[in-house]
Amino acid sequence: IEKLSYATFEELQKSLIGSRVSRLCSRDLVAVEMSVVGFDVGFLSCYVAVARAGGIETAANEYSDRSTPACVSFGPRNRSIGAAAKSQMVTNCKNTVQGFKRFHGRVFSDPFVQNLKSSLVYDLSQMPSGTTGIKVMYMEEEKVFSIEQITAMLLTKLKETAESALKKPVADCVISVPCFYTDAERRSVIDAAQIAGLNCLRLMNETTAVALAYGIYKQDLPTPEEKPRTVVFVDIGHSGYQVSVCAFNKGKLKILATAFDPEMGGKDFDERLVKHFCEEFAVKYKLDVKSKPRALVRLYQECEKLKKLMSANSSDLPLNIECFMNDIDVSSKLNRAQFEEMCADILARVEPPLRSLLEQAHLKKDDIHAVEIVGGASRMPAIKERINKFFGKEPSTTLNADEAVARGCALQCAILSPAFKVREFSTTDVVPFPISLKWNSAAEDGVSDCEVFPKNHASPFSKVLTFYRREPFSLEAYYNCPKELPYPDPTIGQYVIQKVIPQASGESSKIKVKVRVNIHGIFSVSSASLVEVQKSEEEEESMDTEQSTEKEKENEVLPQDTTEGKQEKKSDQPPQAKKAKVKTKALELPIENNPQWQLANDMLNLFVESEGKMIMQDKLEKERNDAKNYVEEYVYEMRDKLHGIFEKFVNENALSLKLEDTEVWLYEDGEDQPKQVYIDKLVDLKSLGQPIQDRYTEFEERPKAFDELGRQLQQYMKIVEAYKTKEEQYDHLDEAEVQKVDRMVNDVMIWMNSKMNQQSKQSLAMEPVVKTTEIQAKTRELFSTCNPIVTKPKPKVDLPKEENPSEPNGPVNTQENPEAQPSGTEQAAADGAEAKPDMDLD
Repeated sequence: IEKLSYATFEELQKSLIGSRVSRLCSRDLVAVEMSVVGFDVGFLSCYVAVARAGGIETAANEYSDRSTPACVSFGPRNRSIGAAAKSQMVTNCKNTVQGFKRFHGRVFSDPFVQNLKSSLVYDLSQMPSGTTGIKVMYMEEEKVFSIEQITAMLLTKLKETAESALKKPVADCVISVPCFYTDAERRSVIDAAQIAGLNCLRLMNETTAVALAYGIYKQDLPTPEEKPRTVVFVDIGHSGYQVSVCAFNKGKLKILATAFDPEMGGKDFDERLVKHFCEEFAVKYKLDVKSKPRALVRLYQECEKLKKLMSANSSDLPLNIECFMNDIDVSSKLNRAQFEEMCADILARVEPPLRSLLEQAHLKKDDIHAVEIVGGASRMPAIKERINKFFGKEPSTTLNADEAVARGCALQCAILSPAFKVREFSTTDVVPFPISLKWNSAAEDGVSDCEVFPKNHASPFSKVLTFYRREPFSLEAYYNCPKELPYPDPTIGQYVIQKVIPQASGESSKIKVKVRVNIHGIFSVSSASLVEVQKSEEEEESMDTEQSTEKEKENEVLPQDTTEGKQEKKSDQPPQAKKAKVKTKALELPIENNPQWQLANDMLNLFVESEGKMIMQDKLEKERNDAKNYVEEYVYEMRDKLHGIFEKFVNENALSLKLEDTEVWLYEDGEDQPKQVYIDKLVDLKSLGQPIQDRYTEFEERPKAFDELGRQLQQYMKIVEAYKTKEEQYDHLDEAEVQKVDRMVNDVMIWMNSKMNQQSKQSLAMEPVVKTTEIQAKTRELFSTCNPIVTKPKPKVDLPKEENPSEPNGPVNTQENPEAQPSGTEQAAADGAEAKPDMDLD
């Protein structure tokens, strides 16, 4: 069990017979240290949710912002990722990459990629494998990075944010993907996670993550026997529109259907605004905005701000950009009504996915309990209004529109993790597109096919197909509805079942092939086995492949549950004569997997190595910049202090001149120097500045040290004086030792007065006559010599045995002789008084 991934462990645990075995397995794995993290990697921004302190929290980045821009920028020495990269979108637009999420799993020749090329500020390029790459200048060289590499860079940044929040390494995680992602796009994201050093436990559909975040905290869900509560989730982000309908019962959720418009999102509204203002500025200011990438980026940023303002205000709102192009300031205005009229065709696309959703799930509008909306674009009043109009009920906003997906992913990671105890809650997703298999038919010398997973089939799920073959054969998996597919190539992959041989009798062998849509939503042929007939008395007629192929549902992991019996019942073989008992044996067959999209292992390893080198380069550059910043900080700090608190302590202008020279050097020759040069420069400056700093510190601390020494001297002088006046408290001290204290006090007093007089005549700009450390050392010497003598305890006096032990002891009463005698008399009287009762009693 220890060798299994945690996702596989969960699947195995579900299939184990008997809850006791499951509990034992869980208990053994609880000790494993695991991070629980959910990543929502969006088109425009990303969110990181972590499990800690008994709940799910959204982690903030180094800027204390919970949102991290999905942006990577490349410079001459390092990369900038997240907020630091976004700040370079205008100044370094050609090498700052954003919106790369839509290129996952797409070849460069894809019409979708070609259509987008013209609207991008950065350049796209073809990778050697034919896939889409991004061309940038990095380390002063032209480089092409794959989409997986760029996404891995962003995931590395999100990983750092999670590690900073959890204060421990992060490896296991759950990553969100749009529900309309195909097999190729999902494989691409998994590869990116591997490059970033992450173990993705599950790729989770965004709407499913939202449903989990909504349902797991609900206490009033119907019981499994009751009619489920049906909720619609609408997610309108920056680049995609997804809807799903989900049935909730206590402890489980089941996605019934999904629908989407992958081309509709907040960006469409931004582009409509940009187009409007480009046309307006062309007429009003004679400016061709699209000819200048930098101006276009600025206009996009301002249009996005304007769109957000219009969601909250219906009045006319201004748009002003200073020095927009050719030193020209531009201005305009727009209101919400004009904006909605301008975007009427985009808003009309809100309803079709909702209508499709209800049709697929065979539901009426009255069956819907609630409509939850999330995503940045869901805040637009026009979109809310259309959703409200369609369902006849006000959309709910109980979930955080930005963070719900990340929180759902973190919850799923906690459920998959054996290190966290989570309320039992099962999640059943769906297959977004119907998947079919086709193969060569031996009988008709043609091609046969079969739909294995219809649209909205439960996922993850496994099925077993049975074939009769004499030799190795291949299967091709594909999506059988290309028109519904937001992807040009319906092929999923080719799978060759190897080492197939006929039975000993020469008949076709029975081959069981297990196909699966796994926890990531990725299709695979997971296993194949040949059923070898070891003993048979009668021959059996072989079947046509088309007739023998059949599908069968099975448990999550263990395919042996009565599958043999089911297949025998379903087969179309003619009735056989009574035959002897047949003994069979299953032999595992190797499978050659050729998915349509997957990075080769050598390429993946190369990318992992490359990412490691870039992380190291970023670290070295950060250290170099920090060293430079320390020098700059020291220059400004010391220059202010030299004309302030350090002014009296400066004896020459060497440091001031050095600071001025260093400041000029920093912005000229010192702009780009190795780390060691900055370290040496700082050491050089401190060699001049530290003595001044030390003189100031001495001036501040010396009086405190002298005060402490003087206080101790006065204390010991009083004790010596008390001894000389024969005070009873100190009359037990040895005279020679008291004289030693007296001499020590006098010597230290002379030393202190001498040093204080010399220091008062010394200039503050010169080295001090005596340092604080010397005074403190003298104080310690005085204490160590005198304190053991003056604190010496009085010797104990043994009292006579006949005396009452309760009588007060010597040191208190002997200090005043007149009171000592009455005490004795009173004691005798007390003794007599005690004797009387004894006599009376007799």
